Amino acid sequence: MSDEVKAAVLSLVGSDGLVWERLKSGSKGYYLLLMVTGILVAAAAVAGVQAMVVGHEHFYNTTREVPWGILISTYVFFVVTSTGLCLVSSIGHVFGNENFMPIAKRSVFLSIATILSGFFIIAFEIKIPWRMAIYNVISPNLTSNIWWMGTLYGVYLMFMLAEYGFLLLDKHRYAVICGFSGAVAGIAAHSNLGAVFGLLMGREFWHGPYMPIYFIASAMMTGTSVIILFHFLAYKVNKEEMGPPMKHALAITAKLGVLLICTILFFTIWKMVSGIAGQPAGKYEAVMALVKGPFAINFWLFEIGMGMVFPLILFAGSKGKNLSMMFLGAASMIIGIFVMRYDLVVVGQAVPVLHELGVNEYKHLLSYSPSLYEGIITIGGFAMTAFLFLIGEKLFAGHKMSQH
Repeated sequence: MSDEVKAAVLSLVGSDGLVWERLKSGSKGYYLLLMVTGILVAAAAVAGVQAMVVGHEHFYNTTREVPWGILISTYVFFVVTSTGLCLVSSIGHVFGNENFMPIAKRSVFLSIATILSGFFIIAFEIKIPWRMAIYNVISPNLTSNIWWMGTLYGVYLMFMLAEYGFLLLDKHRYAVICGFSGAVAGIAAHSNLGAVFGLLMGREFWHGPYMPIYFIASAMMTGTSVIILFHFLAYKVNKEEMGPPMKHALAITAKLGVLLICTILFFTIWKMVSGIAGQPAGKYEAVMALVKGPFAINFWLFEIGMGMVFPLILFAGSKGKNLSMMFLGAASMIIGIFVMRYDLVVVGQAVPVLHELGVNEYKHLLSYSPSLYEGIITIGGFAMTAFLFLIGEKLFAGHKMSQH
């Protein structure tokens, strides 16, 4: 047996016994969560396949006027989260900042789990997903932002899988190469996802160079919250005491989160100002729908309150020492960011394209609300991330990093 294979086996088996022994070491609550999340994933798969076979129009509430619904916004949420996890974790083991080293391995694993959850969601949003995979290769459209997005995210996933594999093997040189390549691919894919929205001239709320930059900054903000949340939960799952290096790493992550929240607040303020000043057609109506229209609760309570202001207060107030405050801030931020993605997708379509022309049928905002099937699939995406997280904690012995 080669040294590399021995290292892989030892990394997987760990110092505390066989994989099977670790999988049996969970509490009753652990197995209950594992069962519940597994059932939710299965239910989402059944709902998605049924909608795929019978026809989306029978199960989804999307229409010709509002073709993108909650499944698109949930896909955006997960790929944003994955890219953010990749970028924040790369500060440590890729770019050499020792403060971020303790969070690197689990964060890379979570980036894989969230991108897989995103692919799970988008597979049921696309009518025939395997055609996309086939024709993406045999009939590429190099002028399509969506083609580039799919291709780059595929490349990104391959690099992240390779990076985690090399981390398991303690091959840190190769892990750094893959991590750097993954970060580059992630930035390219994510900015391209922003361009999918930003280059749509018919949707003024999205149109402009703002979107690709905003997506990268908000991805890192999301990454900090997910890192804090899941590292806190991981130590509860494993029944371990968090050591000083990990506490310090999470404190630094929270400080980075504060900086990024302020950055996104800055973006949001100017986005609102640019949509109000001069009342630009299409964009003004969308901004008003957020500020004092049908999406005002989403915007003020969730996006601004739970997504930014409340976490900012908790992160700053915790001073990097109160883990419970940091956990609450991270959980609040994740909920707020999910609603933020939903508003971005839906509000951008709420103003009819023919609205500014005064066409009678399109004088009012278009409405959309998720169907039961869309809700089940969305919950299934979150359940998949939770399921993979729970399995990963036992399978990979808490993702402990070797000292180098």
